[in-house]
Amino acid sequence: MAEDLYSALGVSRSADQKEIRRAYREKARKFHPDVNKTPGAEETFKRISEAHDVLSDPETRSQYDRFGENFRQYAAADAARSSEQPRGSGGTRYTWSGGGAQSVNWEDLFGGGFGGFGRGADHNAELEITVEEAYRGGRRTVQVASPYGGAQEYTIDIPAGAVDGQRLRIAGAGGAGADGQDGDLLVTLRVKDSKRYRLSGADIETDLPISPWEAALGADVRVPTPGGPVTVHVPPGSSTGRRLRLRGQGMPRRGQPGDLYARVKVVVPRTLSKKEKELFEQLRDESSFDARRGS
Repeated sequence: MAEDLYSALGVSRSADQKEIRRAYREKARKFHPDVNKTPGAEETFKRISEAHDVLSDPETRSQYDRFGENFRQYAAADAARSSEQPRGSGGTRYTWSGGGAQSVNWEDLFGGGFGGFGRGADHNAELEITVEEAYRGGRRTVQVASPYGGAQEYTIDIPAGAVDGQRLRIAGAGGAGADGQDGDLLVTLRVKDSKRYRLSGADIETDLPISPWEAALGADVRVPTPGGPVTVHVPPGSSTGRRLRLRGQGMPRRGQPGDLYARVKVVVPRTLSKKEKELFEQLRDESSFDARRGS
């Protein structure tokens, strides 16, 4: 019968996460096979590593406390009943980088060389945000799936004017370090276009629906922007596809903010009243404009 995981680490069943991590570091230093060459040291090291992997995660620890050594079979059964993995806010999936419980990269775990027992490995995740979220910034609570099952929840502070590919660091949220310095969680932001806004570098583009008479005669119309509505002048004779530039209304940037481009989209009524129909027929009869020839 395998040794109880709590006993492997030398902690009580009521031990908190700090006690578990401290015990793991102490025993990892003592039994690492690159340091301890005595028979059985490597097996002991594998067992305490397994104990740390299981007990440092609240969900797997709960499963172990309930089912004992066979808890993974129950976890697998749960996974078979549901194909969904832990997801972050907004339906985005987050995954850790790094080896699994049975395949540990010791150099990553202890950092560049075993002699100094360095910091823990960094973990990576991705977070999808909208153009509006990137513009305003703010906080997002996300769940990151661990390689051992379960998930850990973190609060991410998104800076205003965030860009696609920007990496945010959560210190100490990565792999456990044997010398007391844990790795970090690196979150890469992925800015996703929304139904209203499209992002190109620091510039934002949005569609601006206008009526046929506004397009022909010109008009001052309100345009929604991530920072609030602004008024833009539509010049007379504007056709669909024309871009109107609003300086400084794009993404916030130090020194020079981006611009917002409102792309004109002429929209015609789906139904016409009797009077409207008569006026359009009158315009048709009076106008010499040929849309196919552009004159």
